[in-house]
Parts: sequence; C-alpha cells; structure tokens
Amino acid sequence: MQKHEQSTKTESAYRLLRRDILATRLKPGAPMKLSALRDRYELGWTPLREALSRLEAEGLVTAISNRGFAVAPVSLDALEDLTRARMVVEIPLLLESIASGDSAWESEVVTAHYRLSRCKLAVETATESEIDEWDERHAAFHTALISSARSNWLMRFQATVSDQLRRHHRFLSLAPALRAAEGRTEGYEAAVAALHDAMSIEHHTELMEAALDRNAARAQALMTEHIGLTVNVFAQSEDGDRAEPQPSARHAAK
Repeated sequence: MQKHEQSTKTESAYRLLRRDILATRLKPGAPMKLSALRDRYELGWTPLREALSRLEAEGLVTAISNRGFAVAPVSLDALEDLTRARMVVEIPLLLESIASGDSAWESEVVTAHYRLSRCKLAVETATESEIDEWDERHAAFHTALISSARSNWLMRFQATVSDQLRRHHRFLSLAPALRAAEGRTEGYEAAVAALHDAMSIEHHTELMEAALDRNAARAQALMTEHIGLTVNVFAQSEDGDRAEPQPSARHAAK
C-alpha cells in the first residue's frame, strides 16, 4: 500500500513538472531547486527527486554537477536538430496517412483545421491562456494529419520529438514580447513578423487541401517548408541585430 502511494505521488510530481516544462511555465534554463519545487507543488522530496530523474532521462531536465537540476535550455542548434528529426519521422507519417486515410480521417482533419482557424491569436499581446488554446489546437491539427499512419514506432518517435519542439515553439511565441519587456526592442518587428508567418492559418489551409486532395508531393513540400519556418522565428528572436526575417520558399518565389 505504501509503495503504491509513493508511486502515485511520484507520477503526480512527474506529470505536474512535465506539464509546466512543456508549457514553459518553468522557463528553459531555470534552476529546479527542490525546496522551491516542494513549496510550489506541495510535494515531498522523494517524489520530486524521482520525477526529476525521469524528466532528465527524457531530455527535459539537465543535471548540474553539485548544483542539482535545471530545466533543459532551448537553443537554435537544438531547434535545428529537432527540426531535422521531425522531418525524418513526420513526413513519412504524413505520406502514409494520406495513402491510407478514409472519410473519417478526412473529417477529423477538416474539423481540426476549423478549430484552429477559429483561434484568433494576436502574438504581440497574447495571454498565456490564449497561447495555451492555440498550442492545443495546432497540435491537434498536426496529429489529425498523421492519424491514419500505421507505423507505431514512427508515431512514438514523433511524440518524443513533438514534446521537445513544443517547448521551443512555446518559447518562440513568448520571446519577442519578453525581449521587448526587458527593453531589448532591436529586431522586435522582424521576430514578430516571422512568428506571424509561422502561425499563419494559410499555411495550414494549403497543407490540409493538399492532404485531402491526396497530392502527396505537394503535401510533402508544404510540410517541409512549414516545419522549417520555426527555425527562422528562433533566429530572429535570438539575434535582434538581424534586419529582416528570411523569406519562406513560397514568398521568395513570388
């Protein structure tokens, strides 16, 4: 009974910490002091230590020698690496889903797209709850697109990469406003413009239409471009000295 109770507390600690890391309520790079976590989440030492060890194994937490734990940082290098990984696993899943999707899959994609399109987000002034809602609907749309794929292993890998990317994407949506609030306004307009482009419903509409038309080549090209957009946002957010965001492949062709 005692072991079960301890396991339940550890699971609760793990889920709470993981949720707040993915939502960047626990900021990338922030120290995770056990005393502060205990007070914040009202959890004991042992569940917290065990939860932190699990999160370290997932790459969401880093152990610092003689200093405890910290939230795993986000960086342009990590984002580029995750972006390559996402392309490797998600594009085959998309193509497989297009090939095997039935009318129920089509309805799921259309519904998810509609819900995303109804989520109006002003990135310059968005509240945390508004970002939460957009993040949830955006993830649901991409999940719907690949939901007819049959590769369980690729699905597992995709879920792992998606969780890591979620932290980076969440940080991206907040970074321009955070930098401006700190008085660092250089590059603000470029970062916001890149973010608007990455979050545009038009990209998602074109992707949906290509998938429903069973146009695998176009869907693959659009997904490749769409996945790459977030790298440009992070580059703008990290380096305020850049004058303008790099155009997407579609815009450059116009």
